[in-house]
Amino acid sequence: MLPSIKPLPMKDRISMVFIQYGQIDVQDGAFVVIDQNGVRMHIPVGSVACIMLEPGTRVSHAAVHLASTVGTLLVWVGESGVRLYASGQPGGARADRLLYQAKLALDDDLRLKVVRKMYEFRFGEPAPQRRSVEQLRGIEGVRVRETYKMLAQQYKVNWRARNYDRSQWDAADIPNRCLSAATSCLYGITEAAVLAAGYAPAVGFIHTGKPLSFVYDIADLFKFETVVPLAFRIAAKSPQQPEREVRLSCRDLFRSSKLLGRIIPTIEEILAAGEIKPPEAPPESVLPAIPNAETIGDAGHRTQ
Repeated sequence: MLPSIKPLPMKDRISMVFIQYGQIDVQDGAFVVIDQNGVRMHIPVGSVACIMLEPGTRVSHAAVHLASTVGTLLVWVGESGVRLYASGQPGGARADRLLYQAKLALDDDLRLKVVRKMYEFRFGEPAPQRRSVEQLRGIEGVRVRETYKMLAQQYKVNWRARNYDRSQWDAADIPNRCLSAATSCLYGITEAAVLAAGYAPAVGFIHTGKPLSFVYDIADLFKFETVVPLAFRIAAKSPQQPEREVRLSCRDLFRSSKLLGRIIPTIEEILAAGEIKPPEAPPESVLPAIPNAETIGDAGHRTQ
């Protein structure tokens, strides 16, 4: 009898793969993409953090089950990956970490501590004293807009503002298209890391009210050292296919910077700023009848 599949940790995976115009299935135990001519291409699904499914892609039940088993996030995106429609959870939020995250987010004082730590991590300096979350968000917004302007000047890009209409994507200017494609890639691998760590993507601290609020919080910590300069550098060349160039460059950047290996430890560091411990299970709680098996995967990966 074959041993059960054990997910690889996020830090040991490649970041992402884009698939379009193909049928995804499991054949002979392998995760494969089959094109219109019947040609098969094997995808090492267990060593990928997330797979971006573009229009024209169909995926079988067996393929979704295998991706879930090995802890790989499936993300349904628009053409060139610039819109995110839905995602399939590769694991499940651990109750202890979910309660820990929720307690930090629901307590105003604890939430402010976490937001201040995010500010310090992002800008390399302590957050201004006696500022609310809303005030820190405003200060952050000003600094972000100034950073966009600075990078546009550095790469000699004609920059007006971060603005585009999703319903008229092709009408957007190249810098905005590059930035959207780049941040979409970053959000994909960040969501995979958040889920693998056992946390809830929707429970944010700065961002709220969105299914990926916490993903945006964490992705913003890395955005301006990774994908934003990359997007401006590519926009300066005015490429014919900006989204394709961006996502290929993001793939290489994520690998060279070992970003996946940094995200989960950063999440732990940021939440630790709340200075509370994850809650213990109540003494009267019922323990699982079948304990979870040991796995080499991350804390949030499902076990068989």
